[in-house]
This record gives sequence, C-alpha cells and structure tokens, in this order.
Amino acid sequence: MISAPASTLAPNVAPNVASNVAFTFAAIAAMLVAAPVLAADAKTAFVSRCGMCHQAGGEGLAGQFPKLAGRAAAIAQAPAGRRYMALVVLGGMAGRIEVEGAALNGVMPGMASLTDAEIAEVLSHVVTLGKPAKAAKPFKAAEIAAVRAGGKATMGDNKELRSQLIAEGVIK
Repeated sequence: MISAPASTLAPNVAPNVASNVAFTFAAIAAMLVAAPVLAADAKTAFVSRCGMCHQAGGEGLAGQFPKLAGRAAAIAQAPAGRRYMALVVLGGMAGRIEVEGAALNGVMPGMASLTDAEIAEVLSHVVTLGKPAKAAKPFKAAEIAAVRAGGKATMGDNKELRSQLIAEGVIK
C-alpha cells in the first residue's frame, strides 16, 4: 500500500495529477491481490477485481475510468467487440480515450493471470450492468481461450483496435 503523500510520489506534478497517480497505483495493487474469481459469483469477482476503478455498478470514474454499464452489452453484440473486450482484460489499456463525449485518461492493467473461465465469468457479468438496450450472450471460456491463443496484444494495440472499432461503429 502506498503510504507516502501523493505530492512526494510525483513532486513535479500538480497535486490533483499526483493524487490521481497515487489512486491509480493503489487501485492496481488492490486488483492484483484480490481473491481468485469464483465462477458461482461473477458479481463479487467483478467488484473485487474491477470495482475500484469501474465502480460496483459499472458507472466508471469521471476523468479516469470508463462507464461499462449499458455500454458493454452493445460492444459485445459484434464478434469484433467481444474479441476487443477479451483483449483489454488480457492485455490492459492506457492513455487518453473518449467515452460518451468525455475525455478519460487512465490505466487498466492486463489480467492475463486470470483463467479463461474467470475472465468469461467477469465479462458475462459486465454485459449485464446497467440497462442494456439489447442483452448480450454470456462469454464462454472457449471464446477467451481462442482470443488468448491468437497472441498477446499490448496496451497500445488495444487502444489502436478501439479506434478502429469506433470507426467501424462497433464502439459508440
């Protein structure tokens, strides 16, 4: 756990940015030591692994982490969107993105240490958050395994894929 004041972590950075950096490191540390995912309780797994940043209901955190509620199911309607979601969980993503007209600048670490079944359970929960216009089918471990077998994607690769999917209308 980070015990130094945020200003000492990044002394040449504005206080609010230093606080965001400290929060991000604390959030990543919490995710990395979270309990293993239990297939029977995907909601608890989501909250323990993802809730610090995306919030328990998937509403996101302004300026840093995107809203998932109501959006993830729409992305998961297309095979390319489902692949993208799996790649982001496996490899993470960092940098500036825009979601629903709001700029966000955060870091999501990859969670490739999770099993395919664990990732499928968490993503299956994610697509139920909020009030999706159309329900998405649950993710399967075999689907995640196929994405994993396709090769490792970096945070930069995932950000580039996101831009491509926006241009194609898969991500709105």
